[in-house]
Amino acid sequence: MKNKEIAKILFELSELYEMKNVPFKPRALERASETIDSLTEDVIDIYKEGGIKALENIPGVGRGIAERIEEYLKAGRIKEYENMKKKFPVDIAGLSSIEGVGPKLINLLYTRLKIRTVLDLEKAAEAGKLKGLPRMGAKLEAKILKGIEFKHEGGGRFALGEVLPMAREIKTRLLKVRGVETVEVAGSIRRRPETIGDLDFLAISEHPAAAAEFFARMPEVSHVYGHGETKVLVRLKSGIDADLIILPKKSFGAALQYFTGSKDHNVEVRKLAIKKGWSLNEHGLTRGKKMIASETEKEIYEKLGMDFIEPEMRTNRGEIEAALAHNLPKLIGYGDLRGDLQVQTSWTDGKNSIEEMAREAEKFGHEYIAITDHTKFLAMTGGSDKKKLLRQMAEIDKIQKKFRKLKILKGAEVNIMRDGSLDIDDETLAKLDVVGAAVHSLFNLSQEEQTARIIKAMENPNVDILFHPTGRVINKRKPYEVDMEAIIKAAKRTGTILEIDGHPWRLDLKDEHIRMAREGGVKMVIDTDAHSVSEMSYLEYGIAQARRGWCEKKDIINTLPLKEFLKALK
Repeated sequence: MKNKEIAKILFELSELYEMKNVPFKPRALERASETIDSLTEDVIDIYKEGGIKALENIPGVGRGIAERIEEYLKAGRIKEYENMKKKFPVDIAGLSSIEGVGPKLINLLYTRLKIRTVLDLEKAAEAGKLKGLPRMGAKLEAKILKGIEFKHEGGGRFALGEVLPMAREIKTRLLKVRGVETVEVAGSIRRRPETIGDLDFLAISEHPAAAAEFFARMPEVSHVYGHGETKVLVRLKSGIDADLIILPKKSFGAALQYFTGSKDHNVEVRKLAIKKGWSLNEHGLTRGKKMIASETEKEIYEKLGMDFIEPEMRTNRGEIEAALAHNLPKLIGYGDLRGDLQVQTSWTDGKNSIEEMAREAEKFGHEYIAITDHTKFLAMTGGSDKKKLLRQMAEIDKIQKKFRKLKILKGAEVNIMRDGSLDIDDETLAKLDVVGAAVHSLFNLSQEEQTARIIKAMENPNVDILFHPTGRVINKRKPYEVDMEAIIKAAKRTGTILEIDGHPWRLDLKDEHIRMAREGGVKMVIDTDAHSVSEMSYLEYGIAQARRGWCEKKDIINTLPLKEFLKALK
């Protein structure tokens, strides 16, 4: 797929135009970039089927952007982008991934200090050179250094949402190669953690050499580390390493169990085999030279006296003991949700209208959806004051008449102020179906202050849900300091629902906090935090996070039918 490459170029073009203070173009390019990045269909196929007209039918893609995409598909480049990059030869993606660094600052850093990379920025900040720039001070310099430090801590890992679509696309293409019978994406990605280090593909094929050759020659490949008949190791253009291992059918299950991990989980499972006088490795479960189990994962776990353990739970956090006691939870399924409770529209910082978001929810088979645009404190998003919120509620009533099966709930994402109060009055909030509250500022308060602030907001009888409870942005911003045990106790006491934000850049709550909440008897919801129709598929990531936290269907209230769901709120 060319989608990722095109999306990256359009994003960088938007940043380059923003640097030059060109109006309108940056937002249009950014919107198109986000849409193309999240498409499930290959842009090449869209173009082949309908030409430039079909490209214009992609949401957010007008004639000008469609022509740029066509140029890339035909020539492998966009001349406009290359010319602009010559004038600003900077690592836009790397620099903009640092919290506090946007296009205007990137322009300033390059024009004044010739900073091109994150390493250049780090050296300049450490030398105190940033403080002399306009609108820069010691505080922002320290923030940038903190952001760089956080990026280093990530160790070059990729967000799950960055790599899962690409891994699935590669799997789909591998399955079309002559002789390939089965392909599974193994490794950590099969456990669905928040970040991924590398990719592992396992395959069964009658013609291993053909599959290996295809993998090594994929257009995504930038370097081949090793190329044998049954094993290929490559580096992809995105920067992530990927391996393909081609196996005989008889040992596929053992290899899948072994390469899924985690390492700690596998160590404990192997100990169980050793206690029985057996041996377990990627080839199978054996007693001496006799093979006991190898073809499927399920039979390996069964022979060791365990129930099958879902991949998301394989972390050595009690799942082995539970499997031996036949006491594993029945995890929430990927199709169990009935609605999405955090959705932003073009009324504030979303890309699509209320009706467009509702139509997309219908396609997903949702029973309900809550429109939760930002409120007035977030002025940069065009947040709603009381009057605007009331106008939106009236507009939802009009749009609702166009829908028979889908219920559009009136909601808001209100801001928690420093003292724990909210930026919309209680009288107005009481008129909404769903109220979510969230922290959007003052991330550096002490743990005591931050916790007290959030708990006070939770005590408001109108606040149904605490959105993205720790405020983190994966690989960009650490969670703020907050006592999650105290938050969970307050949620139980006040009847506040905790959100599992499924946006791949948030995945907030963390799996360990989800499990704490579940064990504390606190109910949760899973939302997308969607700002466009293309992001409404993100529920999958939230469900994966809930499964990693051992959640069952009963723990998540938006698995309930509409009437029961509404009763579960305050």
